[in-house]
Amino acid sequence: MKEHNHPQQKQIINRMARITGHAEAIKRMYEEGKECSEILIQIAAVRSALNNVGKLILQDHINHCIIEAVENEDQEVLEKLNDAIDKFIK
Repeated sequence: MKEHNHPQQKQIINRMARITGHAEAIKRMYEEGKECSEILIQIAAVRSALNNVGKLILQDHINHCIIEAVENEDQEVLEKLNDAIDKFIK
């Protein structure tokens, strides 16, 4: 498999580290018996952050991998993109 380095890679890695920390904080909130409504709000924040990271990855993929695939007439990459979008949007 080809290595993927994209312009937003560092930003995505940093965001994922924050999301991981936030998810751990939610777990601690639950263990400490915090209000369910507070926990649900934090879960919504993590879900939104993950969706935003997904958008960045999709943008990088389109701007790099897909453009290259189109130039090389590589239909397999386009099929994989369609499959990934279907799974991401579910």
